[in-house]
Amino acid sequence: MIIVAMLMPALLLCACSRSGRLSKRSNGGRLMPGEAFEEEFLGTEPTDPGPEPTDPGPEPTETDPANQFKKVAISLPTKSLQRWLDDGNRMKTALEQAGYEVDLRYAANDTQTQIDQVRDMILDKCDLLIIAPLSQSPYWDQLLSEAKRNNIPVISYDRLLMDTDAVDYYVTCDFYLTGQMQAEYIIEKLDVEHSDRPVNIEIFTGDASDNQTNFFYNGAMDVLDPYIADGRIVVKSGQTELDQVATVGWRTELAQNRMDALLATFYSDGTPLDAVLCSNDSTALGVTNSLVANYTGSYPVITGLDCDIANVKNIIAGKQSMSLFHDTRTLADATVNMTLDLLSGKEPTTNDDVRYNNGKKTVRSYLCAPLLVDISNYKDILIGGGYYTEQDLS
Repeated sequence: MIIVAMLMPALLLCACSRSGRLSKRSNGGRLMPGEAFEEEFLGTEPTDPGPEPTDPGPEPTETDPANQFKKVAISLPTKSLQRWLDDGNRMKTALEQAGYEVDLRYAANDTQTQIDQVRDMILDKCDLLIIAPLSQSPYWDQLLSEAKRNNIPVISYDRLLMDTDAVDYYVTCDFYLTGQMQAEYIIEKLDVEHSDRPVNIEIFTGDASDNQTNFFYNGAMDVLDPYIADGRIVVKSGQTELDQVATVGWRTELAQNRMDALLATFYSDGTPLDAVLCSNDSTALGVTNSLVANYTGSYPVITGLDCDIANVKNIIAGKQSMSLFHDTRTLADATVNMTLDLLSGKEPTTNDDVRYNNGKKTVRSYLCAPLLVDISNYKDILIGGGYYTEQDLS
């Protein structure tokens, strides 16, 4: 088997170039519930690989002529985040070097667009699908059932496709561990065990429809709940249930609006806010924006995930305490290796075949673990590891 070389050993803690075609439908080619797949096509839509990746990807491998008529289709949510561009180009480059055709498409942050693109990939008779779903939809089960009937393996990438038995494998980061690490960081930084007063925190997590959010939330709350129960941690807003702390679409502006409301309602009288647990960097950015504009007390501990450039800059400026780093290059490489195994008839490597149930089946999974990045080590991990340059963070 051709093995893609994993980059950055210190970080390995875990971790159809044919044009798309729309079938003739009066509704613009959209698949509606109960509709059958049509084998009529019109028009073409060129594959858009996006700009060149910031990382060159794995070393070139010798092309296997046996792979040249096999097509891998990759569906990613958006081009608006650099990580999706880099992930897509990294996988595309490695698979093309291994001799496969690759149809890489981005959904422009629109679920229906992504569903239409994946339907076209199936109609184009790709040999394997890699999908990072933008959001959950009742259409996915019908769509991927067609892939299953055509013996097209499906790898769910980063986010788990829910309520379908047509998903074969899942490659992701360990989000339960991520939530635990964020909560443990707050406990340690605030020295909750020895504090002479209760500490006040608020909680922000992601979209409630995203299965990752449940893992974040459960990991964090399993750490925080005992301290909340005995009064050593107080959530002044009383908002601790998932539906209360979720942020639709992980959107920065919604996190900022909620933080504005919390500050005005519970902390405008001088009550200290000691920490805000944020599941990722987009929510952390909204919280930080609100604090800068509205909060005059001692700056709270703020957690995050992804090490987005804006958030690393906030870490450097003292506006965010930490961000967990999931090296998505490792995630992409693991997905390539799983793809190579599946298309060559080998059994892919997994390390969690128990925890990830999508409502229809327990999906065999490969998990990558995060690294904690803060002011003390961001240069070593992010710049020394080749993820960013000094100029990126200046």
